[in-house]
Amino acid sequence: MRITKKKKAIEILNILKQLYPTATCSLNYETPLQLLVATILSAQCTDERVNKVTPALFKRFPTAESFAQGDRQEIETFIHSTGFYRNKAKNIHLTCQKIVQDFNGNVPQTMKELLTLAGVARKTANVVLAHAFGIIEGVTVDTHVKRLSNRLGLTTRSNPVLIEQDLMKLLPQPEWENFSISIIYHGRAVCNARKPNCTECALNHLCKHNGSK
Repeated sequence: MRITKKKKAIEILNILKQLYPTATCSLNYETPLQLLVATILSAQCTDERVNKVTPALFKRFPTAESFAQGDRQEIETFIHSTGFYRNKAKNIHLTCQKIVQDFNGNVPQTMKELLTLAGVARKTANVVLAHAFGIIEGVTVDTHVKRLSNRLGLTTRSNPVLIEQDLMKLLPQPEWENFSISIIYHGRAVCNARKPNCTECALNHLCKHNGSK
C-alpha cells in the first residue's frame, strides 16, 4: 500500500533526526550580522571554505558600520577564495549600508525586510531567521535540499521557491529548518550528487531515485 506524500515526508524527517540528532548550521558565527555575511559567502562555496575566510574578515569588519564604510576592494581581498568574490563583496557592502541606513545597524528580523537586502533571497533569509533569531519562516532550499527532495519524490520542481512551497505543505512548521539541516548533512555524507551511496542509505526504502514506489 502506497503511503501519502505527507506521511512519507514525516517518516523521512524522523529518520533524518535519528541519524543526525545534533545537526546544526555549519557556518561559524557569533552575531546575526556574521551569519548573514557568512551565508551570502556560502553561495556556490562550501561552508568549510567560508569558515576559513570569515575569522579575518570579521576581525577587520566587526560591525555593519565598518562594512558599510569599508572599501569594497578590501572586502574582495578577504573573500577572494569563496568564488564570485566581486559580486559577493558588492552585496555585502550594499547590504550593510542599508542595514545602517534603514535598520539602525541591526540585522532585520522579518522575511519581508531581509529580502530588501542586496544578495538576500529566501534561502539566506531562512537561515538567518532560524539560526540567529529562532524564527521558523520557511524551508531553506540549497543544492542538497533540492537534489534530495527530488530524488525522494517530495517534489518535482527545480525552482527553489516552488520546492520550498511543496515542502512547507508536507512538513510541520516547527520542523522546517530541522528538515533542511538534516537533509543537508545526509546529502554530504551519503546522497552526494555524482555517486549516491544507496546501499548504505537509511532512506533507501523511501527513495524514488533507488527505484522504490
